[in-house]
Amino acid sequence: MTPSSPHADSGAPQRFPVVVVGAGPAGLTVGGILRAAGVDCLVLETGTREFIERRPRAGVIEEWAVRGLERRGLAGNLLERAERHTACEFRFGGERYRFPYRELTGSHHWVYPQPLLVTDLVREYADVRGGAIRFGVRDVRLCDLDGDRPSVSYLCPESGRREVVVCDFVAGCDGARGVTRASVAPDRARVARHDYGIGWLALLAEAPPSADCVLFGCHPDGFAGQMPRSPEVTRYYLQCTPGDDPGNWPHERVWTELRRRLGAAGAAPPAEGRLIEKRVLDMHDYVTEPMSFGRLFLAGDAAHLVAPIAAKGMNLALHDAFLLGDSLVARLTRDDESGLAGYSRDCLRRVWDYQEFSQWLSELYHGTAAGDPFRAGTTQARLRRLFTSPAAAAAFAEQYLGTAARH
Repeated sequence: MTPSSPHADSGAPQRFPVVVVGAGPAGLTVGGILRAAGVDCLVLETGTREFIERRPRAGVIEEWAVRGLERRGLAGNLLERAERHTACEFRFGGERYRFPYRELTGSHHWVYPQPLLVTDLVREYADVRGGAIRFGVRDVRLCDLDGDRPSVSYLCPESGRREVVVCDFVAGCDGARGVTRASVAPDRARVARHDYGIGWLALLAEAPPSADCVLFGCHPDGFAGQMPRSPEVTRYYLQCTPGDDPGNWPHERVWTELRRRLGAAGAAPPAEGRLIEKRVLDMHDYVTEPMSFGRLFLAGDAAHLVAPIAAKGMNLALHDAFLLGDSLVARLTRDDESGLAGYSRDCLRRVWDYQEFSQWLSELYHGTAAGDPFRAGTTQARLRRLFTSPAAAAAFAEQYLGTAARH
């Protein structure tokens, strides 16, 4: 852990029971839960409010996560504006195979872009529930995390002065490159990593989706995916070489590959439109164990990363936030420490469930393009089984929707 030391050049400290570092879905959900229970907290965010409300990220939310937000009064706009998805479609061997997971499980997905959810959460936390939040902070430092009076300091963007906050607990929700994860000494945590050895070209297009559901193209030349975001904007993915340069993918090449890899008998081709985002994601995962260190509790990408293969990242962040927010409320209002004591264990159970499914699904997506006839053959067998075996279909649907994991 970062060694205990004074915060240089600081004024008189402020006092909050909880400091939340990071204003993404996890941090803002924790803050919203605390404020609903009358617990004061301070959220620190390096970006501006405008930046976090526009940052393009995930968009698929599992039904259990939406219900968790609803129970905590955080899903009003989502329930009114999000799209419900009840099926997805696989395309392989030149054919279309619709997978109606709602019919198999009674559950569905919600499509609601992360910027909209963050906008809702920051409004509820700051504007409605009166939570304290500081945007644009710099050089955040954590001290005395193993003691009874941990502290967090930061440079105020307006004054340039170092502000110090003394607290009872710190919630680390600032992502993979944030200060909270870096504050954990390597000998105190085990970080398990996995590299898939593939890349995805992530695209955001000003174009309507070509189908009413998520599409998975399992093609010998590489995976392609369509994830609707709105009637006017569509997220696409194309499998590529890890570390590839997005500049190698001009407009015409992108749309040619999307039409080819998503092509199937009777299917409409993708509607072409302006590409407003183009970046390459190297597919990898990591899990930090444990997720708590003294008075510091990690949540979301600060603790674990799951590649976007199964669209699980934001859902895991919300699961962490529900457990952490509820546990902090129990500790600070009822002196009940059981939730915090079991926080890491309870989070990691779902984390590992989702990591295992991501690995399994990766082979389904990418096996036909591996250049290995044996892998291609076994992948085709898996794909066919989804549409010929009710038991295989039900098992896939439960994992895809997150209903198989305990929550």
